[in-house]
Order: sequence, then structure tokens, then C-alpha cells
Amino acid sequence: MNKKDIALIVATHKNYWMPSDEMYVPLHVGREGKSDLGYIGDNTGDNISAKNANYCELTGLYWAWKNLDADYLGLVHYRRHFTTKNARGTKEERVITKTELKPILKRTDVVLPTPRNYYIETNYSQYVHAHHAEDLDVTRKIVAEKYPEYLLAYDMSMKKAYGHRFNMFIMKRGKFNAYCEWLFDILFELEKRLDISAYNQNDLRVFGFVSERLLDVWINTNRIRYVDQPYIFMEKQNWLVKGTNFVKRKLGGKQN
Repeated sequence: MNKKDIALIVATHKNYWMPSDEMYVPLHVGREGKSDLGYIGDNTGDNISAKNANYCELTGLYWAWKNLDADYLGLVHYRRHFTTKNARGTKEERVITKTELKPILKRTDVVLPTPRNYYIETNYSQYVHAHHAEDLDVTRKIVAEKYPEYLLAYDMSMKKAYGHRFNMFIMKRGKFNAYCEWLFDILFELEKRLDISAYNQNDLRVFGFVSERLLDVWINTNRIRYVDQPYIFMEKQNWLVKGTNFVKRKLGGKQN
């Protein structure tokens, strides 16, 4: 693939509507062993496609890191995209375009999705009520051993009630490389230490979930300039059900 100034992979595991803007690169994540969807597969070149069940969209992130050449690189999801404020109209009109993104990138090195606020939960307690405490506890040990200069930001982030989620971002190439090198070094070590043999199907996505909690740790430690950008869901969300399950986990523990 020829070098692009901006390349945003759109992680997908099925055929879906894709933006026509040339900066978007539809990518079939978890392509290894699956039928061809007609998109580029994350099982080409240097890849970890076979780990998709545990790494989710991160197999796409790894692929972009190792195989794409662009001045700015990023990741969005087939059902979740960056947008501009008060975007209206068709899907095509609501998804951010290269023309709209360029002036934003002129004033920052990183674009992140508007943070999610848990209000009644910390980042740590929210994760523990939904998944396994060991995931974050072992991660903390790895950070303390391999990257102790990040430990303060890790502990502070766990105590906050908000954070950037979804593994969505756009970064200048140098920042992108540095983040991926740091992130995957931690996750590959975590993979060695965690016993996930008894995890349910959702919790098996552990490394994707943990990485969502690591992004702010890296951003804050390195004092990275960033802009929070609105995002949109391409499908209707049942916020009543989501909210009810969130409260149930808070009051009664993890819901399987």
C-alpha cells in the first residue's frame, strides 16, 4: 500500500458500510482462518491475527503499526467513528472527513474520543465489577517492573471515574510507534502471566479491555498533547439496558 498522509483503519469482522473518504482503510480483524470479506486482512504481513479472540481490535492496531506507512495513523470501528460536533445527515455526512480532520491535527499530535464518565465507579472498580481484578492487578505489577515511571499515572488513572475508551485514536507516526511498542510489550507479558482458561467468552477479550485502561496512562505520563473529539455509534444504542446492567454490576457484582 502506498504511503498516505493520514490512514485510519476501520476494524471490522463482518461486511458493513464503510466511509468512502480515502483516508479510511477497512480492515478485517481476526481474518486468520475466516472467510474473505473483501477487505484487507490483518493476517497479512507482520501480524497477530490469530490472537484476535483475546486482543479484539488490537490485532488491527498491531497490523497497522507493522504494515502501514502514513504520517498519521489511527483506529476506529465499523460501528463507532469520530465525528464533528452536531453532525447530522447520512452516515457519510456524519463521519469525520480528511478535510475536517486536517485542521485538528495541525494543533495536536493525538486525537482521542470524548472520555467516558462512570460517575459512581472508578476505572478500577468498574472493571472489576465487569471482569476480573487479576487482569488489572497483574498489569500493575508488570508496569511496576518494566516501566516504573508509569506507575504513578497508572494508580491515579485507576482512581479516576472517567477515561478514554474503545481503543480509538489518531496519532502522529512517531507517537503511534512509541505507544504501540510500549502497549504490546506490556500486553504480551500479561498474556504470559494470566491464566484465562476458565474465562467466559466475553472475558477472553481481556487484552483488548486492559489496553483501554492503559491509553491514558501513556498519555498522561508522557504529557502528550491531545484533543477530545466527539464520536458516534452507527447503530442505535439501548442506553436503558446498558445503564441497568451497569448499576447491577455495581450493586451485585459481575453479570455473566
